[in-house]
Amino acid sequence: MLILAGLGNPESRYAKNRHNIGFAAMQVIGLSWGFGPERARFNGLAAEGQIPTPAGPVKALTLRPQTFYNGSGDAVAAAMRFYKASPADVVVFYDEIDLAPGRFRMKTGGGAAGNNGVRSIVAHIGPDFRRARLGTGHPGHKDLVMSHVLSDFSKAEVVGWVKPLLKACADALPLLAAGEDERYQAEVLRLAPAPKLDPRSPPQPKLRGESDD
Repeated sequence: MLILAGLGNPESRYAKNRHNIGFAAMQVIGLSWGFGPERARFNGLAAEGQIPTPAGPVKALTLRPQTFYNGSGDAVAAAMRFYKASPADVVVFYDEIDLAPGRFRMKTGGGAAGNNGVRSIVAHIGPDFRRARLGTGHPGHKDLVMSHVLSDFSKAEVVGWVKPLLKACADALPLLAAGEDERYQAEVLRLAPAPKLDPRSPPQPKLRGESDD
């Protein structure tokens, strides 16, 4: 079983936050590939489906932990135990402030780089899982990080790069399911190209007439 875990916070007030882009990725993937309905499992919301690959279909699970972002490891570990999976079977989708908005990078192993959700998963299953990092940009100073990640995407961002990036992550998924992480990264970036900006670049301007609501 390929376990695709997207990080986020469960309450509706967080739904449009930058911190919840991992949740959004799971919803787009599930819809794109005809996964079954989400059910409450593994301290989260989980849905099962299959991803086609040249070697045959791969069974996959989308998982949105409902433990709040910083406790995500509880849900991921519970799913791993149930399916007797290894860290190599786990791909975690999450917001990465050290990548410019719209950029995408795959990585296996390593530290948490200050991300408490990743830190929780490392504490529960070790560091050797696969990471799908969705760039959301950096606010420019560490004291602003919390308010940044808990802020909503603007409408311009949603239209300009969030939706294209999530669709690309879903459309390229057969490469991920086949274990071709480098090709998956390249295909996502081909389908949803984003400029190689400094992560601390100013955010995109709002659409005309857009409010912060």
